[in-house]
Amino acid sequence: MTRTVLIIEDNPGIGELVRMQVADLGMEPVLVDNGEQGLVRFRQGGIDLVILDLMLPGMDGLAVCRDIRAGQDYVPVLMLTAKSTELDRVLGLEMGADDYLTKPFSVAELAARIKALFRRVDALAARGATAPETEEVVVDGLRIDPVRRRVFVREQEVELTAREFDLLWYFARHRGRVFSRAQLLDAVWGYNHDGYEHTVNTHINRLRNKIEADPADPHFVQTVWGVGYRFMD
Repeated sequence: MTRTVLIIEDNPGIGELVRMQVADLGMEPVLVDNGEQGLVRFRQGGIDLVILDLMLPGMDGLAVCRDIRAGQDYVPVLMLTAKSTELDRVLGLEMGADDYLTKPFSVAELAARIKALFRRVDALAARGATAPETEEVVVDGLRIDPVRRRVFVREQEVELTAREFDLLWYFARHRGRVFSRAQLLDAVWGYNHDGYEHTVNTHINRLRNKIEADPADPHFVQTVWGVGYRFMD
């Protein structure tokens, strides 16, 4: 079945570039130039991926992403932004975006991110169909519910983005094992490109701020200097 990709981008040149690349990947592109129309099309169903510009006229990308994540069905979101500050990236990820690309970006990089998101979706679906992991992880006041994808710290629920949950769950299922940033990129994000290890750092910092009593001295997600990270053993 052909996958349908909704592209919400108000820049005609960039929108057409993305549309052509999606089509070249054998997928069905749907291009709209504002957030309101994008949500109308999204709600009609049949969308497998949303490529969403952050800076849209009227309803911006953050609001669109928030609305998409308010629904029950999970659809991956790749956010495009002309801004390069960490704050802008974090805001997009906090609203539920799965990944982001900073403009200008190469066609090859866009294609790699799209393929990676679909590999991740397919891997999650395959695991769910063959050997679902339903047992909660409970350790030192942290409780991870993989079925409902909810996390509690001392029985207070913590709101995690989809990618933050995936990262925490991956750590929790491999307690004590040390992972490099490149290994985490490959396992959790589904791709491994030199220069993108900062994505792992950003997510781990935000995850620590949400689950650790003292993020500067983490108890659960620990740094192994010169190597990477591990979940407490």
